[in-house]
Amino acid sequence: MAQFGASSERGFGIPGTKATGAGWGWIMAYGIVSVLLGLAAFVWPFAATYAATVVIGVLLFVSGVFSIAAGLFGQGHEGRIYAVLFGLLSVIVGAVMVFEPATGALSLTLMVTVWLLVRGVLEVVLGFRMRRRRGLMIALGVVNILLAGFILATVPWSALTLPGFILGVSFLVGGVTAITAASDHRKGADAFAMPG
Repeated sequence: MAQFGASSERGFGIPGTKATGAGWGWIMAYGIVSVLLGLAAFVWPFAATYAATVVIGVLLFVSGVFSIAAGLFGQGHEGRIYAVLFGLLSVIVGAVMVFEPATGALSLTLMVTVWLLVRGVLEVVLGFRMRRRRGLMIALGVVNILLAGFILATVPWSALTLPGFILGVSFLVGGVTAITAASDHRKGADAFAMPG
């Protein structure tokens, strides 16, 4: 009876089967959502660029307001002047991105470029350390680095649609990577396995 209980925990009572990886469904759901977002960004690149510009603008504006408040009302901390100046800059940049998204798209393009470049480098490094799906993770990193280079080569002419396409490619490839990892994890393997 104890033996049956132990085997059922590993594989629903079937001897020799591997344990189902805990949380594989969340990894799969993330991958599917990423793929859908990537496809949507391809279909509506201007809308994706516009939406990303406005969302980032709102975040900058709100963080700027809190930074100003911290500088004005935070008694006794040394960086009060910095907090106020940084907050004013964030509020101005955020307002431009919200109310003039076409102008803000150029700034967003440069921000996306930096994000893709850093992400790509990290993915290449991670890929060389992985035991499984190493090639796929390295390819994802290389794709993101190449996309960052492509943006720099085409700015500012394609700033209104290029971030949408770039985000689409990144979400799509990242989603496929997550789906394959979830499939492995569901069969009992560690998700994104790293050497011990």
